[in-house]
Amino acid sequence: MKFKSLLAAVGFGAAALSAFAADITGAGATFPFPIYSKWAEAYKKETGVGLNYQSIGSSGGIRQIRAKTVTFGATDAPVSGADLDKDGMVQFPAIIGGTVPVINLDGFKPGELRITGPVLAEVFMGTITKWNDPKLASLNPGKSLPNENITVVHRADGSGTTFNFTDYLSVVSKEWADKVGKGAAVKWPAASSVGGKGNEGVAANVVRVKGSIGYVEYAYVKKNNMNFLQMQNADGKYVSPDDLTFAAAAAGADWFSVPGMGISMVNAKGATSWPISTASFILMYKEPSDKALSQAALKFFDWSFKNGKKMAAELDYVALPDGLTQQIRQRVWSQIKN
Repeated sequence: MKFKSLLAAVGFGAAALSAFAADITGAGATFPFPIYSKWAEAYKKETGVGLNYQSIGSSGGIRQIRAKTVTFGATDAPVSGADLDKDGMVQFPAIIGGTVPVINLDGFKPGELRITGPVLAEVFMGTITKWNDPKLASLNPGKSLPNENITVVHRADGSGTTFNFTDYLSVVSKEWADKVGKGAAVKWPAASSVGGKGNEGVAANVVRVKGSIGYVEYAYVKKNNMNFLQMQNADGKYVSPDDLTFAAAAAGADWFSVPGMGISMVNAKGATSWPISTASFILMYKEPSDKALSQAALKFFDWSFKNGKKMAAELDYVALPDGLTQQIRQRVWSQIKN
């Protein structure tokens, strides 16, 4: 009888622990959602510990962590060092990927058409309104571009993907920098434009609207079998998006040169660098209100850094190198009082 009671108690304790662990919550960027989901599934299988991540956009993630309704926030638009200090938070990168211009244009294979940063800015400005515009045609000699209107698809919510994309356009186009600028949300100038919520919403609208162009994280390109544009990088080379070109862009990153590690990787030098590469960041409190959940979240990211590289590569993200994750443990996580 005592043995049965002990088993029942152990069973109850395990169930309670599992239920408690499932309360680890995060919210924010849609950019890393596919890899966080994959990591979380594998982590739960191995440890029994669950993770509930809300893919609501970077601005939403920042709001949620500031409201203390989640254990961690996730953003692709890094928070400034001054704001981190004011909020009593730390920030660290968790994964690297790339933002990709995607199109819905019949008769062309993925990566068959090319574009430069300045011309991409003109398309999103609404200055270039037709697919057979001379500037697009000159970049794609021998291609029969249609006399078809261009519809711009952009994020309708506050988004780190938008921050990354507009950061890039601001670097390569003075007109964009002066008239629109960079941010998690901007006033889109193109007359013919459609908004979508999350990377999911933008991808769905591009798939739906003929003649459209949008921007999404590469995992969504793969998931939806989308057509993408090759891009000219800072070295003047045309490249396609994948884990190798994202890694090339990240190779020269000096992570601790900026408070909160919030560096920009757009238009990075290197013959094989993808020009709109970015990191996605995690926000956590130095003095968390729930220390057990905070510690559980760090254990999840620690496991993911050690065991999640192959999963990241399968989705064409770039895992952080071991040397960097060790620095994050020593220099960032050590500030969190669990």
